[in-house]
Amino acid sequence: MSIMLKRVLQIATLVLVGLSSISPDASAEILIATAGPMRGQYAALGEQLRRGAEQAVTDINAAGGVNGQLLVLEVADDACDPKQAVTVANQLVAKGIKFIAGHYCSGSSIAVAGIYEAAGIIMISPSSTGPKFTSEGGWNVHRVVGRDDAQGAFAGRAIAKAYASKSVAILDDGSTYGVALAAMFKSALNAAGVTEKVRESYKPGQNDYNDIVQKIISANADVVYVGGYAGEAGTLIRQLRDLVSQSQLVGGDAVLVEQFWSVAGTSGEGALVTFAPDPQKNEAARAVVAAFKAVNYNPEGHTLYAYAAVQAFAQAAKATQGFDGKAMAQWLRAGNTLNTVLGPISLDSKGDVKDAKYVWYKWSQGKYAETQPFP
Repeated sequence: MSIMLKRVLQIATLVLVGLSSISPDASAEILIATAGPMRGQYAALGEQLRRGAEQAVTDINAAGGVNGQLLVLEVADDACDPKQAVTVANQLVAKGIKFIAGHYCSGSSIAVAGIYEAAGIIMISPSSTGPKFTSEGGWNVHRVVGRDDAQGAFAGRAIAKAYASKSVAILDDGSTYGVALAAMFKSALNAAGVTEKVRESYKPGQNDYNDIVQKIISANADVVYVGGYAGEAGTLIRQLRDLVSQSQLVGGDAVLVEQFWSVAGTSGEGALVTFAPDPQKNEAARAVVAAFKAVNYNPEGHTLYAYAAVQAFAQAAKATQGFDGKAMAQWLRAGNTLNTVLGPISLDSKGDVKDAKYVWYKWSQGKYAETQPFP
């Protein structure tokens, strides 16, 4: 090989080395994830998490990322099934995620918390309201939404007062979320001196709940409390109305999605639902809501909570100047103020939102809005 050719190769090598040094580095990206039911009957709920997390990542990256690094979002489908959630969690850990905005369903979140804990990964759920998630979870579990014990008790006290001498039916769908919500509703109702006439569980995903509907009608129930999701609540109230029942339907936050009306139709008129005050009304959410509306998406339900979960992670990472899970968890649980689209919030030593508040919403003509149904 001639001296000239060797020199040309040396120069080419130097150029290649120089180019590689200025090329994008995979290490400059931080992988995070969200997980929930992305397909199937609960897909609308999973979409809330995906949309919220995606928008948060877009906005955070547009502002320079976190600690000089851009966020990359992985979206996983756990079908709200604890067994599938375990598979998903192991896959996400293997991919090297630093944070999970999820899972959606309490049963899934509880099932996978230990997997993420062992890998040093913090969880901030936008939607898992089951008390056991944080009460029995490790150092890594957090949420930006209130707990079922607070939500169920809020509804139970109100119904006991408004329907003191009436007949009440309590239903749940057998899920971690539904059972906990119904149990806390029952506890508060009973403590206030009202005993339910019907207490039943139903299997989700069915098109006919005639057996339970007949029990409700036989008990002449004035109120039917549903610890479950929108589709089944819609089916139940539609079947009740078909049989001329005038029962007042009451549900938890999972009933506050458009799927409820698409299933119930006009039978859903007047249904009451508990949830936190509408975050879309927050000044801090104005620009984000506008961005969603610009693409014809209504950021309902837990959409903005998913956005807030990513915000909380980003603020913890910046405050601790890194992505160490335990350091971020300690910072989050120290009660530091998080500036989010939900407004300023802070978490307690268990990872729960301090002073979570609930209000009533009412379905009317295909839409829902905050209301004050009881004095």
